[in-house]
Amino acid sequence: MNAELSQRQRNLRRLLRPRHVAIVGGQAMADSIRRCADTGFTGEVWVVNPKYPELGGRKCYASIADLPEAPDATFIAVPREATIDILKQLDARGGGGAICYAAGYTEVGGEGVALHEEFTKAAGNLAVVGPNCYGMLNFIDGICLWPTGALGHQVETGCAIVMQSGNIALNLSRNDRSVPFAYVISSGNQAVLNAADYVDALADDPKVTAIGLYLEGIKDVPAFSRAAAKALQRGKPLVALKAGNSELGAKFAMSHTGSLAGSGKMYDALFERLGIIRVHSVPQLLETLKLVSTAGLPKGDRLAVFTCSGGECLLTADLCDELGIPLPGFSKDQADDLRAQLPNFATVSNPLDYNTSLWGHEDLLVKCFSTVMRGEFDAGMLVIDFATDGPETEAACMAGVRALLKACAMHGKMPIVTSTLSELLPAVARAEVIAAKGAPMQGLEEALNAFAAVHRFAQRKAKVAAPAIPATPLAGETRRMLSEVEGKKLLASFGLAVPENRVVAPVDAIAAAEALGFPVVLKVAEPLIAHKTEAGAVAINLKSPADLEAALARMEKSVATYLKGGRIEKVLVERMVGDVAAELIVGIQRDPQFGLALVVGAGGILVELVEDAAMLLLPTSAEEVEAAIRRLKIAKLLAGYRGKPAADMAALVNSIMAIAAFAEAHRDTLLELDVNPLMVRADGAVAVDALVVLGQ
Repeated sequence: MNAELSQRQRNLRRLLRPRHVAIVGGQAMADSIRRCADTGFTGEVWVVNPKYPELGGRKCYASIADLPEAPDATFIAVPREATIDILKQLDARGGGGAICYAAGYTEVGGEGVALHEEFTKAAGNLAVVGPNCYGMLNFIDGICLWPTGALGHQVETGCAIVMQSGNIALNLSRNDRSVPFAYVISSGNQAVLNAADYVDALADDPKVTAIGLYLEGIKDVPAFSRAAAKALQRGKPLVALKAGNSELGAKFAMSHTGSLAGSGKMYDALFERLGIIRVHSVPQLLETLKLVSTAGLPKGDRLAVFTCSGGECLLTADLCDELGIPLPGFSKDQADDLRAQLPNFATVSNPLDYNTSLWGHEDLLVKCFSTVMRGEFDAGMLVIDFATDGPETEAACMAGVRALLKACAMHGKMPIVTSTLSELLPAVARAEVIAAKGAPMQGLEEALNAFAAVHRFAQRKAKVAAPAIPATPLAGETRRMLSEVEGKKLLASFGLAVPENRVVAPVDAIAAAEALGFPVVLKVAEPLIAHKTEAGAVAINLKSPADLEAALARMEKSVATYLKGGRIEKVLVERMVGDVAAELIVGIQRDPQFGLALVVGAGGILVELVEDAAMLLLPTSAEEVEAAIRRLKIAKLLAGYRGKPAADMAALVNSIMAIAAFAEAHRDTLLELDVNPLMVRADGAVAVDALVVLGQ
């Protein structure tokens, strides 16, 4: 076992693959104890209960101390106070891990909070699942540490699921979708072990093909990012169903960037960075895990689709277009061969409606499907819903399934069989597809979403892993907003281009403008105003002394109203930036969980109106920044819209990386930052406004 692992991490691995298990509980656990003999576990099973001589057909030991040796895994099903005492005994004995079924801790508040503290202290070095959880099912070794009836079969390899919800874990363990589960873990309150711990251990398990997560929150984002990066490197997709996505709004009203952020976007950024597949329903979660666990990762995303229905062709084509799945056409020789095989009224295209004339004829279907699969495709998908009107119809359906499996095997392509309705792909067909190392998918939309997502994971796996999210300390509570000049000067020291400027008294504004050269921009420098446009404290494209003098007069009135009698003490005169291809906002959002997040989007007055933004967690790379920019709607402007010159993408990326470098250097103190707008030209990028707030 890896010597670098902590004692608790080593104990977690003992818990997952135990040599022996103990069950602590009363009569209610008798059935669970008996099930241990039915699941295939060949290790020792010990029962602890001082009141009974035997339970579930097994001898009872009076205490943990009386057991033959320290158990690797223990299921504790006693009241919450007694659970704490059992944990102390297990830790003292050198036990591996414990699953705590009892509830009534932090989730109930009050005295439960104090009991939680006792609970975590009693755990010591134990790897503790829960409390307030169902437990763990291990279908590799046949271990059922679970309080109620659990369905499932032993597997050689399979996916693992870690669920914060016990009931969802229970429901998933009972699914009728042929998903091969290696582990089902109900994590409960996560008082000791959290998602990061489970992912880290499961990523090391060669029997685990993928990891599914139901998350309500992540306690330790840096640790989770390290564990997820390990899973990515191991080629094991993480598939996450994240609940609780309501936006709580901006944390700091002063910053425009806050209006673009929020917990949902933070999770999206984290998942994108780590190659985590985000799904939005339980069926999507299961089908995505099934595809990876039965067929593996696709070599590419070029898909050939076979149906016996024009309607299914249309539905599939629309979904593939929406998901960006390529449906390449056929070469001339393929098309000619297919026309010779199909009726003259058939349309030869991808998706291919092979027509009812071939229906049920396995030999003809093999020839047809092989003609297609010899082409430049990575996977073949048969869309078929099994009819339930008799064995003859089912046999005809199976002929199509077997034909696809044979054709894909002949040409080394991934076979996928999917029904449009989840209930219309029977278990017998699913078993045959799995035996051929194909994916039996239930639900057309779920199947195509899974294929697209798993391909993206395979692409992300091939890239250099992003660095882990560093811990970000709490910044000081006292906020200090830097002046625009001071903020720009600091950012310029990190390589960000800013316009040439002068800070002068209002009476010297014309002289400063003439020294810089018209046209100029005029802004209030003192007193500090966070958002100058709202205060009437900025005027642009002033082309002459008269323009500047008139603008200053208007500004004095506006600022006096905005500040309720306040006066302009100093102004900022700045050279006007022209020939702008696009305006962007680049901001930094600080989050207590996720650290520093970089927000890039359409800037200027469009920032809240359009809400065209991308988020990346820091640290990041120039490649990730450019990819994020190209996903924006404003990317069309940057590429040169309607004959206008294209923006200087290299300068834009360098400017954003300079802002990111400033943020990283001030990670301990930076509360918020907005560069809005960042003017992007054909020959550079210039930050014309900056808001920087530091904590003290």
